Amino acid sequence: MRIYQAETYQAMSRRAANIISAQVIYKPDCVLGLATGGTPVGTYQQLVEWFQKGDLSFAEVRSVNLDEYLGLSPHHEQSYRYFMQTNLFDHIDIKPENTHVLNGLAKDPAVECAAYNKLIRDLGGIDLQLLGMGRNGHIAFNEPGDDFGLETHLVSLTENTIEANARFFASRDEVPRHALSMGIKNIMNARRILIVVNGEEKAEAVYQAFCGPVTKQVPASVLQLHPDVTLVGDKAALHKLAEAGETVCG
Repeated sequence: MRIYQAETYQAMSRRAANIISAQVIYKPDCVLGLATGGTPVGTYQQLVEWFQKGDLSFAEVRSVNLDEYLGLSPHHEQSYRYFMQTNLFDHIDIKPENTHVLNGLAKDPAVECAAYNKLIRDLGGIDLQLLGMGRNGHIAFNEPGDDFGLETHLVSLTENTIEANARFFASRDEVPRHALSMGIKNIMNARRILIVVNGEEKAEAVYQAFCGPVTKQVPASVLQLHPDVTLVGDKAALHKLAEAGETVCG
């Protein structure tokens, strides 16, 4: 595992964008696994900037997103499809038909999940998976206690996750209680994993995930078992790793 510490959120975002852009340049038709949430926004902004300068093209890239709220249409302002369009897809040259997000309006979630697993296989697997991490150590919507062997599945969101996401909705009552999410197995099958974290509120989860035991109670801890993981974070999020003696690069 490689750990990079940045002084600021902007510097963290630039470092993460560098890793993604290197993947795209190395393999123009790569499959990118993409994440939503507040943390990767800066990374996407940097990628857009480089595209607009002519330094990068996504014309051949295929993408698969980690998750989507169940019950939200692609046009809902809090859907993850809408997030990806407004933060990345609408501003680069990726082909719309090459962007894939789970359907939050699927009539049969089990059928939608099975089709998504097949899609990932048909694409040849994920070359680079971008991840964020929740304050309870969740990755995608894989919550504490979820089985590491799961593929894409229907998730009942925990109270912690509902509370964390309430700031994006008009009220807590509007936050969906279920989501469709890639499972840990999908994530661990990616050839490379890039995880981005920022803020003091993530420091304990980062410490438990990468200095503690591999346990279902901290889903991100399973990343210790992956052969190619890069963690990029700001000083606030990574300080407990440094204090524990982990090798952290600047």
